[in-house]
Amino acid sequence: MAYRHGVYVSEVPTSVVSPVTAAAGLPVVFGTAPIHLAETQDLVNKPVLAYTYGEAVGALGYSNDWVSYTLCEFLKSHFSLFNVAPVVLVNVLDPSKHKKSIPSAPITLTNGVGIINTSGVILSSMVVKATEAGQPLVKNTDYTVAFNNDGKVVITALAGGAIANKTSAVATYNYLDPSMVTSLDIVGGVDASTGNVQGLELVNQVFPHFRLVPGQILAPGWSHDPVVAAVMKAKSTNINGLFTAISLIDIDSSEAKQYTEVPSWKNEQNITDPLQIPFWPKVKLGDDIYHLSTQAAGVISRTDGLNDDLPYVSPSNKNLQANGAVTADGTEVTLGPDQAAYLNGQGIVTALNFVGGWKLWGNRTAAYPGISDVKDSFIAVKRMFNWVGNSIILTYWQKVDDPTNKRLIDTVVDGINIWLNGLTARGALLGGRIEFRKDENPVTDLLDGIIRFHVFLTPPVPAKEMDFKLEFDVNYLNALFA
Repeated sequence: MAYRHGVYVSEVPTSVVSPVTAAAGLPVVFGTAPIHLAETQDLVNKPVLAYTYGEAVGALGYSNDWVSYTLCEFLKSHFSLFNVAPVVLVNVLDPSKHKKSIPSAPITLTNGVGIINTSGVILSSMVVKATEAGQPLVKNTDYTVAFNNDGKVVITALAGGAIANKTSAVATYNYLDPSMVTSLDIVGGVDASTGNVQGLELVNQVFPHFRLVPGQILAPGWSHDPVVAAVMKAKSTNINGLFTAISLIDIDSSEAKQYTEVPSWKNEQNITDPLQIPFWPKVKLGDDIYHLSTQAAGVISRTDGLNDDLPYVSPSNKNLQANGAVTADGTEVTLGPDQAAYLNGQGIVTALNFVGGWKLWGNRTAAYPGISDVKDSFIAVKRMFNWVGNSIILTYWQKVDDPTNKRLIDTVVDGINIWLNGLTARGALLGGRIEFRKDENPVTDLLDGIIRFHVFLTPPVPAKEMDFKLEFDVNYLNALFA
């Protein structure tokens, strides 16, 4: 050490670590997108983070055909109806795989303009000729090609080009066929030949890519499939081997058409996990029909946003953007409070039009009534446990491999206790504390570098029932003689 003479200053790490909070309700949504309308066709089986509608449409395209392109329903609901962000989108529709070919299609040119009515045309695959036996024409010399507002291809002959004065032409092209996408594409996996990750496996790439922890996992139009729902559940419990999220599952209203049929469908499909929230039926706004999970994600995100991104407030009894409820075939569904309560009692969230318009109605996770533990049966409580756990991981990951000494223990205990006290003061918890207990830290574990902390927390339980007693008080008859 160098010889020193004088007064010196040095710094030590702060004894209390500032908390890093997880995004409470970040939706990660899987489905199909009109990738042929996007700026590039490369975003297949890649997570796309979007903070605005324009970002999402630029990356993945947009179409009103929500049956074929399931992500578009979510885009309109989340950005246009609920005005919340961000969202992570994963498109599994692959132009290199889910496509068909048109070897020769005649095009009628009217005043030099022709329209191809096939949906999903992949422009990069298009070859235009003057005749079927002719040579390929030169794009931007003989003609231009673009999509119109309906997503149809418009071919325009250019002056001086080979078809400038023609009344017809011929085109060869590939087009997307969303019907080729199956539930196995949503489930995904790891491609054995390339090692590329696909489908729901991409949940594990969200945090490494964007430093955001998934809060909700969705697949509108697909989650009613029991295989998809099972994989969504598996992924929500072990994201990156660390984090947890909820999965929003739609009950198939084409099979369970009456509310009395819904609980048996839920149980038969094994939708019974605390991290699953099942929804029935669909909702509509004007002519648009939405999966209830889609709008529920908007309700959850908006509710969290109004409460400083703390998920302690239940999404139940919060406004949907709807003016009706329907089954898959469009049949109107009108539930009374007693019928909606029946579904809620079976761990199913529904839509209710009773006081204040259409509301999301239900506080229970799919685990209820089979599991009545408060931390697993109430949506808001389960989400608070997820969020607190995820936030602790993010905050104290920096302390992994530090020396196991009293300073480390005090740093963790003091930091988390201060944080929990702050959450309590804001009303997000009724109380919370952390303890480092000797009986939970045997010498054998300490020798192996394992230290355990015990966190106690009590999120507020939703006031799902309010009872008032009315009694005739005869003493007030004395007011007659006042």
